Amino acid sequence: MSDTAEVKTSNMETASTLPPEETERLTAEIVAALKTVFDPEIPADIYELGLIYKVEINDERAVDVTMTLTTPNCPAAGELPTQVENAIASVPGVGVVNINLVWEPAWSPDRMSDEARLVLNMW
Repeated sequence: MSDTAEVKTSNMETASTLPPEETERLTAEIVAALKTVFDPEIPADIYELGLIYKVEINDERAVDVTMTLTTPNCPAAGELPTQVENAIASVPGVGVVNINLVWEPAWSPDRMSDEARLVLNMW
């Protein structure tokens, strides 16, 4: 049985016994991969928009992602989860990627990072 440990970012955690260096590498590369996925209607990546609620890495290197969209009516609802899955799957050493799309809690602009606010001029 392994402990769950918080890793660098508030929505990244591990439930594995992987070496800390490997966990840190995977975490950094997964975040970098998530930052390559953009909402087609908003010029900011989904990570900075706060659409990624949780990422878990387990002993088998499987990655479970809990995410949302800006609205249930988002035109990208069919493609964004697949883009997230593909982006994370491209990280060397990652196993199976599971995407869980949720609507609760609902996304709000409060979840955006300062970087996204700057890009969107929302100060």
